Amino acid sequence: MTALEWYVTAAKIVLVIGLLLSVAPVMNWVERRGAALIQNRLGPNRIGPWGMFQIIPDGIKFMFKEDPIPKHVNGFYYFIAPIIVLIPACMTFAVIPFGDPITIMGQVFKMQTADLNVGFLYIFAMASLGVYGLIIGGWASNNKFALLGSMRSSSQMISYELSLGLSVIGMVMVFSTIELGPMVQRQAETLWQIGPLAIPKWGIFVQPLGCLIFIIVSFAEANRLPFDLPEGEPEIVGFHVEYGSMKFATFMMGEYMNMAVGSGLIATLYFGGYQLLPGFGLLLDSLQLSPTGYMWAKLALQNVSLGVKVGLFMWLFVWVRWTVPRFRYDQLMDLGWKMLLPLSLFNIFITAVMIYLGWV
Repeated sequence: MTALEWYVTAAKIVLVIGLLLSVAPVMNWVERRGAALIQNRLGPNRIGPWGMFQIIPDGIKFMFKEDPIPKHVNGFYYFIAPIIVLIPACMTFAVIPFGDPITIMGQVFKMQTADLNVGFLYIFAMASLGVYGLIIGGWASNNKFALLGSMRSSSQMISYELSLGLSVIGMVMVFSTIELGPMVQRQAETLWQIGPLAIPKWGIFVQPLGCLIFIIVSFAEANRLPFDLPEGEPEIVGFHVEYGSMKFATFMMGEYMNMAVGSGLIATLYFGGYQLLPGFGLLLDSLQLSPTGYMWAKLALQNVSLGVKVGLFMWLFVWVRWTVPRFRYDQLMDLGWKMLLPLSLFNIFITAVMIYLGWV
């Protein structure tokens, strides 16, 4: 690997990790303001415009708050559980592409932190490791309520990961690849041409049922309402009842990072990924830039397009949290095994029929 390749790779790693670490404080403010908006109240409004700088004293409070360690916990596993939750979220986002390949000094670089030929299989493998942090945290707390919450999390994630994987099989069948980069590029093709209006071959148009299943399961995988049974704050049976200060904040950061990963996957698989939003192509052509300037401007607009899509789905997580009540545990398991799993298998069958008939 040349020095230039090292520099570009390091820049991509710093960019992705920096964005993921900034997700938690920003989304904490968005969630509090969104909850206030939905519930017809003010929310944070003292520090900074619209309370935007409230995250600064909140962060200081978490860092300097007293962090007593209960005597009955299993020390080593008690400490590493929050880290186990955080690391897979950082590693998962590495394979999501955020732009077309660019050329620097004659070398072509793909706009992915890690270009792996296993594609989303790596994502599912890494995402499944996060549940170990919840289980270890509940078990190491040596608290029966925390253990109950961690057991809920393990059964919930195992139940919904099956539907998560099956819901994407239809996309693999349509685009004949498991790599996210080529899958996003294929979504730039035209599916239907209706007069001057061109409908792109986005995943939501060729796999509407798979998209719906994937979005629902993403809520369960991120432990967000109405699937936040592993935490269950009103019941005080969450896996993190014995955690405080920065350890609790680390669990919270992991949840927000999982939201970002889920939103990034939804945008990448079903909404064209970094493909330009309507109007951006005309804007880019009207600038009349040099080839190099055009390449960088296009990359910037692609990043903005992906960021807007991810931001919309992050807001969807917040909107649903303050709109839909929590399921009972039996309802949650029934939904996963009796509805989403059969629908995922049915989606694969329908996709196979459509491919055989040449409809996609």
